[in-house]
Amino acid sequence: MDDQASSSLEYKPRFPADYRPGIGIIGCGGIVKGAHLPAYKQHNLNVVGVYDVNPEATRGVREEFGVGQIFDDLDALLEHPDIAVVDIATHPEQRVELIRRALAAGKHVLAQKPLALDVASATAVVDEARERGLRLAVNQNGRWAPAWRIATLLVQQGAIGDVIAVTHLYDMKFGWIPGTVFDNLKHFAIYDYSVHWIDITRCWLEGKTITGVRAVDYRTPNQPEAGKTPWGMWVDMQCADGASAMIRGVGAANTGRAGHPFWIHGSAGTIRGSALGQDFVELERNGVSSRYLLDGAWFPDGFAGTMGELLCAIAEDREPYNAAAHNLLSLRLTLEACRSADMGGQLVEL
Repeated sequence: MDDQASSSLEYKPRFPADYRPGIGIIGCGGIVKGAHLPAYKQHNLNVVGVYDVNPEATRGVREEFGVGQIFDDLDALLEHPDIAVVDIATHPEQRVELIRRALAAGKHVLAQKPLALDVASATAVVDEARERGLRLAVNQNGRWAPAWRIATLLVQQGAIGDVIAVTHLYDMKFGWIPGTVFDNLKHFAIYDYSVHWIDITRCWLEGKTITGVRAVDYRTPNQPEAGKTPWGMWVDMQCADGASAMIRGVGAANTGRAGHPFWIHGSAGTIRGSALGQDFVELERNGVSSRYLLDGAWFPDGFAGTMGELLCAIAEDREPYNAAAHNLLSLRLTLEACRSADMGGQLVEL
């Protein structure tokens, strides 16, 4: 196997050279303090301030991350003249209304995933942003996980020809779920967790017509009785040209080498790798396998990637790669997968 540097692939987060707008963050929970703020601090972004409905959540962020201000009023953040971009990191129930308020205040928006609870609401805010001339992006941070980002660039370059099949496996355990808010989410493993895998799969199948989706979630034999939401799941997608995708979530693996291996099979080669544990990516073509050297990790680089792409899009007056409009299909696939699971795995046609 040949090792090769990834310098020819611009897979790392990118930021505009001369545009550092003020950023306001709504919501200051664990993911913001564990990923958003570390990524923004690493890349010297200008976080003007944060707001959380629970003041206790913002304790210490000024000292640790150099945040300019702790807002005790949401309107004060939205009306602040130095804030041009609002990062919304709340639960999805509040997300659409907050997006609308930020757009009404003239702010560009990066919203956490899933964008909305239904496609109609998501489409409405996409249209509203377009009408106001503002950029609305979704924090699908997995798109900038190093292994996935390199795989995406290779697919886009035609390195494996036409994509025939995409396969993902969760080789890990959801042992951290019981006792958290996620345990109360119906179809957690599909709706909340797998939205990243559904989204990246949709990116690798770009240009194809996905005709249907099936999904099942189930309690695993070793899942504790106190655990409410199922740990096991699978999602199957079918395309009009015969291409397919499968996401198999074991969610109950007893292993010290947890990871998320993936395969992208094409007409001229194969890409294989793993993200979020045991990270690697390699390209096999014409009998030669080349492994790419990875620098960075999903957390926090993925979060730097989503914000960086939005800022570049604003500066370059274009739609970002993680635009909400592009993400609508990912949202629809996720919601239809949940609907299929409600029907015992029946095919839902798109």
